[in-house]
Amino acid sequence: MKEKGLFTTVDEYIALHPPSVKKGLDLLRKTIKTAAPGAEETISYQMPAYRLKGMLAFFSAAKKHYGFYPTASPIIAFREKLKSYETSKGAVRFPFDKPIPVKLITAMVKWKVKENLAKEKLKSGKGQS
Repeated sequence: MKEKGLFTTVDEYIALHPPSVKKGLDLLRKTIKTAAPGAEETISYQMPAYRLKGMLAFFSAAKKHYGFYPTASPIIAFREKLKSYETSKGAVRFPFDKPIPVKLITAMVKWKVKENLAKEKLKSGKGQS
């Protein structure tokens, strides 16, 4: 098995963790892929990452929580629903000892997809009369 930091795929990243953590990482992966079926899966900043017309989200596992990084705008848009979680500018921490909020993550990813598509539409419309 590879050491942390020496992986090149999401499968390798997930394989580095104990079974109890893998289960949550698999759920995060499935949730993001279901919410954004056309997203490209990659590794960025040594974390699983998803892109669709721009960055959508990253996720990771720490000592006591899963990190979910949908960038700053969804954190702001969903701040009321995120009150029971520790957040920062672009991150949410989901404790290992609580269920992963699949519906909330799905809503945030779908929101970010719409934001990225709207930005792409504006970009592609620039310079046209």
